[in-house]
Amino acid sequence: MTASRRRFTQEFKDELCLEVISTSKPIKDVAEVYGVGPETLRNWLIKYREAHGGTETELTVTERARLKELEREIQELRAETAFLKKATAYFAREQR
Repeated sequence: MTASRRRFTQEFKDELCLEVISTSKPIKDVAEVYGVGPETLRNWLIKYREAHGGTETELTVTERARLKELEREIQELRAETAFLKKATAYFAREQR
């Protein structure tokens, strides 16, 4: 028995590509949500970027440095938050 190939409209392909580009979600996640293979979506994305001039602008050196700094700060804040949650739980048990 032969499995029939699914056909997708160009509009559907473009919408998925725009979602990946605009939200910076991983290709795998978007593909999984819409029931499309990740490699298929990756191929659509390559074609979309070729047709639309890449749509993503390269970051400057200062923007990259700032991004790295902010990512490091986020990581530190998440670690502090996790520590404070544990400390709060510990002292809440001590009060009982």
